[in-house]
Amino acid sequence: MSGVEGGKDLSPHLKWSGVPEGTKSFAVTAYDPDAPTGSGLWHWAVINIPASVTELPTGAGSEHGSGLPQGALQLPNDLRLERFIGAAPPAGHGPHRYYFVVHALDVENIGVDPNATPALLGFTMLSHTLGRAVLMATGESNPSLLGS
Repeated sequence: MSGVEGGKDLSPHLKWSGVPEGTKSFAVTAYDPDAPTGSGLWHWAVINIPASVTELPTGAGSEHGSGLPQGALQLPNDLRLERFIGAAPPAGHGPHRYYFVVHALDVENIGVDPNATPALLGFTMLSHTLGRAVLMATGESNPSLLGS
């Protein structure tokens, strides 16, 4: 999970298997519930990944999404950027959890506006989710390593 270390904006390599029957597309989200915002921080949301795709390469979440399969779309994250933003917890804030979730959906197109928030995506996926795979990574900024 090198893409989530040290604040690099490099999405990690993700690969999944055991896809539920009836899956027509996938969505991938990345969320930090420990961000000091009062509501966490959405780092990434990708929708309309074809059901035939079971892997995203490292860096797929770049600004232009060049590593994403045709038809997939990145929604704006909580910084309103249409790309992956890496982990960068405030120094001394303690460990943060980063949840990478692959959602198996029963529709080819989840039907959210391209400017929708990841939170709205989550609400919309609620009635279309056949299964989910969750990977949790942790990260922490150590003030003594940052010259503080």
